Amino acid sequence: MKYGFLAILAIITLFSTSTFAQRNVTQAIDRDPILEKDAKHNLDVAWQAFTPLKRAYKQVIFRFEETYAAYPDFSKIDEFLYLAGMSSYYLSKNEGKQKVDLRLEKEKDKFAPQKLREDAEAYLAKMLELNPGSRFKDEAEKTIAELKAGK
Repeated sequence: MKYGFLAILAIITLFSTSTFAQRNVTQAIDRDPILEKDAKHNLDVAWQAFTPLKRAYKQVIFRFEETYAAYPDFSKIDEFLYLAGMSSYYLSKNEGKQKVDLRLEKEKDKFAPQKLREDAEAYLAKMLELNPGSRFKDEAEKTIAELKAGK
């Protein structure tokens, strides 16, 4: 009798514990720590290039493209999309310290003002899609509206 009671108690405890331990947890993205670290470095370098002092917008775009091609699942890809979008926007207005030379064949297609405006709109829209509550939301929406009005 004593052992029967202990067995029933053990079974009840076993089933009740497993029930409480179950949760509806969404599967997190399995991120590669090496790629995450490299992408974070590229993001930091891009932020430095984006500063008002440097305004090296072409460098930001190159860093973004390199990172996105290698690791599109970067945890801060929305922040990188913001930098790439705003850099494309500023370059389309011929702003920044790195000037675009459309006489060069390699820059002609990549940095044509119309393409830069299209890229800016696409990057910023993707950023808002991935992170609708982004701290850059207001500026991104304002820039997208300006780009659409200029078409």
